[in-house]
Amino acid sequence: MKMAFVIVAYKDPSQIERLIKKFSRSENDFYIHLDKKINISNFSYLEQLGQVYFVKGRVKVNWGGFGVTAGIFNSLDEILKKEKNYDFISIVSGQDYLIKPIKSYYSYLENNLGKNFIFFEDPGDEWWSHAITRINQYHMTNYGFRGRYRLQFFINRILPKRKFPLPYKMYGGPCATFMTITSPCAKYLVDFIAANKKVKRFSEFAWGTDEFLIPTIIMNSDFKNTVVNDNLYYIDWSKGGSSPKVFTSEDFDALKKSDKFLARKFDIKVDTQIMDLLDTINQ
Repeated sequence: MKMAFVIVAYKDPSQIERLIKKFSRSENDFYIHLDKKINISNFSYLEQLGQVYFVKGRVKVNWGGFGVTAGIFNSLDEILKKEKNYDFISIVSGQDYLIKPIKSYYSYLENNLGKNFIFFEDPGDEWWSHAITRINQYHMTNYGFRGRYRLQFFINRILPKRKFPLPYKMYGGPCATFMTITSPCAKYLVDFIAANKKVKRFSEFAWGTDEFLIPTIIMNSDFKNTVVNDNLYYIDWSKGGSSPKVFTSEDFDALKKSDKFLARKFDIKVDTQIMDLLDTINQ
């Protein structure tokens, strides 16, 4: 089984190095999408690890803006052009880590070739009760000019609510950014966004598209029948707010008991011991 990992990152190259070494094997390649705002020089040594590439089509990433999604599409496009025929392409962040033995992770995927592992909630679920404003209102998050939020407020006061440009049922959720998909599914996504300029333009004025656009595209395609509604991640939202909990050594038992293979998020500036502890069970 051959895999490609897209690592969406903006900080801590040593933590990314640790993540790469955790997943590293001869069949795998790693593609790092580094926020274009970040100087790449502190990260460039990672290529010396072997089978590590930096995505050339880097984009600026603003939290909640279209940049994350655009970076993912650019990464998938560059991977597909290499024609390496990956069985799976896994989109992860630089703050993720494996919480189960590496052999069991790869064995699980090998037993599920052809499936796509994404996460979504249907419209009507609790998440959508507030997330719908990401779609039906205009957002200037993707732009950096002064006064953009004042303009955003004014536009939303005078213009009618927005609608997704295609007659699609919407899918998404707070854990939907990270996924493991097949190369044919990735190709469909890249071809779709290239052919549907209205969808891309619409998304540039939406908020948090990384949590709904890709699941929506996949679930309104023939790939729907290959989807497992599980992105294999353990994420703890118990602290409230818009960001998940940063795991520490106190979370070791919860992570160990989880039936997921991956977790986020971790921060070496907060606690490195938790990753050391996970390594003791992940040999």
